[in-house]
Amino acid sequence: MTDKYDAIVVGAGHNGLVCSALLAKAGKRVLVLEANEQVGGAAITREFADGYSVSACAHLLYQLQPEVRKDLKLSTRLASEDMTTIALHVDGKHLRLKGHEVEGVSDEDREQYRQFRKRMTRFSDLLRKYLNKPPPRLGTKNFKDLATLGQLGLDMRLLGKNEMREFLRLIGMNIHDEVNERFDSPLLKGAISLDSVLGTHLGPRSPNTIMTYLYRQAGDHGRSGVPAGGMGSVSNELAHAARAAGVTIRTAMPVKRVIVENGRATGVETESGERFDCLTVISNADPKRTMMELVGAKHFETGFARRIHHLRAKGNAAKLHLALDGLPAIAGLSKKDYAERIVIAPDEDYVERAFNPAKYGASSPAPVIEISFPSFRDETLAPTGKHVMSAVVQYAPYALKGGWTDAAKAEFEAAVIRTIERYAPDISERITASELLTPADIEREFHITGGHWHHAELTLDQFLFVRPVASAAQYSMPLEGLYLCGAGAHPGGGVSGAAGRNAARTILNREKAA
Repeated sequence: MTDKYDAIVVGAGHNGLVCSALLAKAGKRVLVLEANEQVGGAAITREFADGYSVSACAHLLYQLQPEVRKDLKLSTRLASEDMTTIALHVDGKHLRLKGHEVEGVSDEDREQYRQFRKRMTRFSDLLRKYLNKPPPRLGTKNFKDLATLGQLGLDMRLLGKNEMREFLRLIGMNIHDEVNERFDSPLLKGAISLDSVLGTHLGPRSPNTIMTYLYRQAGDHGRSGVPAGGMGSVSNELAHAARAAGVTIRTAMPVKRVIVENGRATGVETESGERFDCLTVISNADPKRTMMELVGAKHFETGFARRIHHLRAKGNAAKLHLALDGLPAIAGLSKKDYAERIVIAPDEDYVERAFNPAKYGASSPAPVIEISFPSFRDETLAPTGKHVMSAVVQYAPYALKGGWTDAAKAEFEAAVIRTIERYAPDISERITASELLTPADIEREFHITGGHWHHAELTLDQFLFVRPVASAAQYSMPLEGLYLCGAGAHPGGGVSGAAGRNAARTILNREKAA
């Protein structure tokens, strides 16, 4: 079968859906091919036990860009809520963070936190501005690139001399030094450290962790929420917007290869043998899968293929889902607190110690954990009177020594449960079913190389001007007709839609200029 499209998007993750919708709104004929049976990539809601559903990978909405909401006229229910972050203390003396305020610390720490948040909000606003446009190329004479670089310099100067100096000093620093310089509260330092490393192969003492903290804040100033229906409802609304614009979406259609003819991408072939021709192929898959598997290294210059091969893209976060016959008892929490974001990160050194084993291919025996009880807000996710617990767990290295065997998974799950039991002693007796997704499982289910939700580690040498690599930072790959639109492109992962929007605008602008 042969059919001709203006553009084919490989993968119906949220960035692919955003990209396809914007292209279709501009009058393009667009086809989206998704390997799985439902759209959304890692942002889906699915059942993991009889009657219990959960956001399978991404579980909180905190980065969806306002520009994406505006361009696609998304409903206001997808706006991030302002959930309170509750950092648990074994004695029930929990710390609560919301916006620029913190409870459970000294007056001095409270004021220091307000100053810290004010500065980080200003810096993240600067960063967010450049997350929502293609990054300029370095060493170019192109007027648009030079203008963007000039504007970046001007925006930094507008911070003021002292703040510009602080921005440049902090951006490559580790979060451990900053929180120790500012705060006395161990829980406060632990909670900020967790936000700086979640989803990365980094610890609080690692360089770049202030940048990763700013990246998280650049979504909606760190505000997070649990959409009704789980994260799948976000993807479903994006798919609805795409179809309304004229996009054809076909699920259960894994792409086997990108067709290359006469030095350009001209279409795709599916695993079932169907061929679809197009003018432009846009991959929502990660850079390694796109270039090394779907296209093939032989179609790229050797140096480029080598750089893609060496991208650091090994995940270090697992996802644990628990079906519970009732809410566990956590000392110091009221019932309404179960609607909030709960974290286990007692102090910054605990977070670093949790990271240490992962450096050597071992999982953490005392991990850091981000917990939500989505069924507390949305009763459709569990049977009446019962609940779902969703947890992101650090650290679980993709390349575990000995591999993620059933025994290794059981051992790590037991370590996570033991850690939670320190705060919720009855959690084990509440569990009726569980599911643990290691990075290897995430790779298999969501087709993400290394199971890394950013598609490539988020560090300064793989960010902005050099994401995924220097010669492919503006969505167009060094193969005519081939583009990236996923988390491996600028700006990175998280359910933001920025990469998809930027890629679509790049493609449309290049067509206008041609």
